[in-house]
Parts: sequence; structure tokens; C-alpha cells
Amino acid sequence: MKGPREEIIYLPCIYRNTGTEAPDYLATVDVDPKSPQYCQVIHRLPMPNLKDELHHSGWNTCSSCFGDSSKSRTKLVLPSLISSRIYVVDVGSEPRAPKLHKVIEPKDIHAKCELAFLHTSHCLASGEVMISSLGDLKGNGKGGFVLLDGETFEVKGTWERPGGAAPLGYDFWYQPRHNVMISTEWAAPNVLRDGFNPADVEAGLYGSHLYVWDWQRHEIVQTLSLKDGLIPLEIRFLHNPDAAQGFVGCALSSTIQRFYKNEGGTWSVEKVIQVPPKKVKGWLLPEMPGLITDILLSLDDRFLYFSNWLHGDLRQYDVSDPQRPRLTGQLFLGGSIVKGGPVQVLEDQELKSQPEPLVVKGKRVAGGPQMIQLSLDGKRLYVTTSLYSAWDKQFYPDLIREGSVMLQVDVDTVKGGLKLNPNFLVDFGKEPLGPALAHELRYPGGDCSSDIWI
Repeated sequence: MKGPREEIIYLPCIYRNTGTEAPDYLATVDVDPKSPQYCQVIHRLPMPNLKDELHHSGWNTCSSCFGDSSKSRTKLVLPSLISSRIYVVDVGSEPRAPKLHKVIEPKDIHAKCELAFLHTSHCLASGEVMISSLGDLKGNGKGGFVLLDGETFEVKGTWERPGGAAPLGYDFWYQPRHNVMISTEWAAPNVLRDGFNPADVEAGLYGSHLYVWDWQRHEIVQTLSLKDGLIPLEIRFLHNPDAAQGFVGCALSSTIQRFYKNEGGTWSVEKVIQVPPKKVKGWLLPEMPGLITDILLSLDDRFLYFSNWLHGDLRQYDVSDPQRPRLTGQLFLGGSIVKGGPVQVLEDQELKSQPEPLVVKGKRVAGGPQMIQLSLDGKRLYVTTSLYSAWDKQFYPDLIREGSVMLQVDVDTVKGGLKLNPNFLVDFGKEPLGPALAHELRYPGGDCSSDIWI
């Protein structure tokens, strides 16, 4: 929290499903208000292949290696959700102009791990890098973990014991003081790859469980079934390494679930926030969920933030009492229910009228708030609007045509509250090769959702 103010942000930009035949790339954005290049993309690093679907990223080392002075955060690890490639990017030599350090081809991962469709990357205290998978080589569900050597980035094999993968995978977070890791699940790649089909929900093909792993034995010791918890995506333990609890955002049921270690020493889960659906006309279904897609905790564990990608609002809750979150800030940044759009809201438990469309610096924002990242001091929240290219294309066709944006929200860290910075806009609709879909945000010095303290 006492680190310097962020000056640049790295984020992957995606061209898959946009109609532009160009590789995804890593964008570097200047976010220093004193800089003449403020709010501009100052560097683009294209990947050597097409249609990777870069998604999330992680570091070669982070706070879990705090005591080791030989380790430094010089490499950004970029797994590809669709191609299963892993790109290792050198951000240490020249932070404002990253360059490609190594490419790990899918065949190397297939041969040693039999895993594919890669998602979350975390560094471990051992110096290794661990990456979660959504599936096997054929696109069936398989929630396993690829281990990379943190120096050479060679594929070492799987973290879990042979045959011990979870049925489905997505995100994960570990807490060694409690000998635990918990992972989440989206769906099998074959189910979600080309878009969302409500019939797949009816058929039970989307995830609704958390998997509790023994951190030392590398095996599942408990499966938590989530009541009102369809599609548990991002999972966050409290940052305090002694804490035996955290939160997970369940996208489709639009709930935040608190998981915690109970008195018997096993793990339990309870719903602590419910975003009610809206009855609508002119949309895919008669009821529209909020679709909670990204969540994060401030470094002091006081505030929980999440985005409702479909409804279009960003929320801040005081979680000083984790069992009773209290709404302290809410801001609409686009979404599917804006006035004048194709969707008419018939019944709304929260709003009296449909929100106004968002225009920032003359640009009407397409899509809704999605990936979020908080400054170390908790005062600035950065937001992008793309979820995943195939789902963007289905739910927000104008996002494909006009490109995503990056916005910045000012946070009241005393009383709580959110206010849009009207002078901040990075418009990825104006990229040199055509509109791009910008996704997850990372600072060179680490951030609220990549760092795990042990």
C-alpha cells in the first residue's frame, strides 16, 4: 500500500472474433497525470500468432517471494485462453517498451500436463509459476494446474497429483498458513468457446462448485456446492495471510459468496450479497442477471469491489465485517439497460429509471464495466469493458465495432463512494489496426489481485 503511484499499466488487447486478422498484443498505457502521454497507449507488443485470446496475466515473482532479494518482478506471464500458448514478456529491461522473452507452445504443455485452455497465473514462494486450466486437449472440462520453472520457464508438469484434476477449472488463490488453495469453475471450453447458450445452463454444464485443495499434498480435500452460486469466477482470499476467509463472485446468479474455515477445521460457504435480476423486454431472456464478472479486495481488506457487466454498474462494499457487506458506492458505466437502447426494463428491484448512456470525452461507451484494478493506495480504480471476445460479440455487438475503453474512477477511501474521472479515457476503438478488446490490467509493481502474501 505504501508503494509508489502507478505510472504505466499493461493490458492484453484481443483481436479474435473482431474481424481484424491481427495478433493479440500487450498494450502499455501511460497513467501518469504529469506525463505528456497521459491516457495514451505508448507501446504495443504483438504476439507472433493469431487468435490466441490473451486474457489474464501474472508475474514471474511476487510478494510470496518477498524475502528473496534475488527475485524481481521482471517478467509478465501471459497464458492464452484459446490457443493454450504461454507468452513470457520481459518488462524489466525497458518497462515502457516490453519485449517478448519466450514462447511456450501448446505441444509442450500437452506432452507434460495433458492440459489446455489456460487462465490464471500466480507465482509461488518456491519460485515456480502456476497456471490454471479450463480443459483438456479436446476442450472437455479439466481443472488442473501447469507448473513452470520461474527462471527458465520450462514446463515442469502438473501441480496436482496425476489423475487429480478438478472436473472444471478457472481461477484459484492459495493461503499457505491454512494449508489451503481454493479453485473455481466456469465451464468446459467446448461449452463456452463460441458463445453463451442458456440451454447449457439448464443441462447443468456450467460450474457451481468450489474445490478446496490441501496445499502441501496437492489434492482436493473438499468440494463445496454453491447454493445460488452459478459460474463462480474470480476468487479472492483476504490479503492478510492469517485470514481464513474470502469472497468469490458468481457471475450468472449474480451473488457474492463468502467462504471461510469453520470451527471443525473444514470449509464452508455462505451468500452475503445478491444482485437482483431485472425483468426485461428486448433481450436474450425475460430476466437479465447483473453478471458479476470481476471482483477485488483493497489491500487493507476493507473494501470489496465488483462489476455487473450486463447491468452496467460498478459497486463498492465495506467488508470490515465480512459476513455483512455494506454498499458504500455504485456507479453506472454503460451496460445493457441504458435509456434509448434495445432493452426495456419492466420491473426493477433497485432502480427507479433506466440509467443514462455513458459518454466520456465525446465517446459513448459500449459494453459494461468488466475487469477492474485498484491502485495500491486504494484511491483509483481502473476499469475495462471487454469480457471474452465470443461473449462480447453476442452480448455487446457494438463493443466489437467500436472497441473497448479504459476508464478511471476516483474512490473515497474514508466514507466510501465512487466518482468517474471525466478526463480519463483510453479509447481502444482508435487502435492503428482497428478496434481492439482490452482486458485485464497490471501495474509493474504488483497489484491487489496478483499478489499473495504468505
